[in-house]
Amino acid sequence: MAEVHPNNDPPAPSTHDTPASHSAHPLPYPFTTTTPPPTLIAQGAEALLYRTCYLDPSRPAALKVRPSKKYRHRILDERLTKQRVLAEARVLVKLGGVADREGWAVPAVWGVEWDVGRKVRGLPREIRPVGQTGAGTMEGEEVAEESGESNGKGAWLLMEWVEGKTVKELVREWDAWWRGKGLTAQEKAEGEEEMKGLLRRMGRAVAGMHARGGVVHGDLTSSNIIIRRVGATADGGGQVEQANVGGRPNLSGEVVLIDFGLATQAIQDEDRAVDLYVLERAFGSTHPRQEQWFDQEVLQSQEGYRGVWKGAPIVLKRLDEVRLRGRKRSMIG
Repeated sequence: MAEVHPNNDPPAPSTHDTPASHSAHPLPYPFTTTTPPPTLIAQGAEALLYRTCYLDPSRPAALKVRPSKKYRHRILDERLTKQRVLAEARVLVKLGGVADREGWAVPAVWGVEWDVGRKVRGLPREIRPVGQTGAGTMEGEEVAEESGESNGKGAWLLMEWVEGKTVKELVREWDAWWRGKGLTAQEKAEGEEEMKGLLRRMGRAVAGMHARGGVVHGDLTSSNIIIRRVGATADGGGQVEQANVGGRPNLSGEVVLIDFGLATQAIQDEDRAVDLYVLERAFGSTHPRQEQWFDQEVLQSQEGYRGVWKGAPIVLKRLDEVRLRGRKRSMIG
């Protein structure tokens, strides 16, 4: 008799599976009934980012979900989650009132919920989303934990979906174009000027956030800055085709600052200088070819950070002190 080996191959995924269904955390109510279902775009330590829609399928939206942390005490978790999601929403609303007048933007806030459990608790138990009990009492939470169910808590922030490419993506495309063969000296000069223009626009946006908005981002990187082309439309996957000019990436468009999860409302020069230092270090490590232009174009240019507001020289002087502290720490370890 022939020996039969069991098939250990994993089962084929269902055609109804979506990226959102593969997340370790269930979607919060009411997004469990959204059609089409939200698509998981990215997952970080504190939050998950989904692409969904707002009011109708033709209006894309970004859903940032902060799930509850089971390793934290229940009351502490509720307070921290509420504090952080409301702080981010307030910062976005505040910046939205000044950004449009400054030539840069932030995503518009369309909705916020700091306690998903309270929404679930208002539903009859038989129609509550699977895996979300919405338990609000110690007794209810004990029952949920014994049954292995999630307590359905957490928070979410619904924002405008920004169509475009990050500065990180555009700079890397520009690097690939620069390394290409057959470029004339004039083409390289034009390409360099476009890149420097992009860096100056970045500086203006950060200065506007610091000066007009009174906000410190806390996590400034080239991945958290999107260039939104005017009139750009997305395909079904949410990707925007940035039209190239002679094979050169198109760097024009509106600067949009995103991901304010670590942002604070602060007006201290030290905090602003540290914000710039974080961006400088992140930019230099990710884009070494453009590092030589960062100080000159982003910070010192009259069309960049220095030229936007009168307090810039004080912040930039404080930045020099922050750099010295950073170098000393690197040497000592």
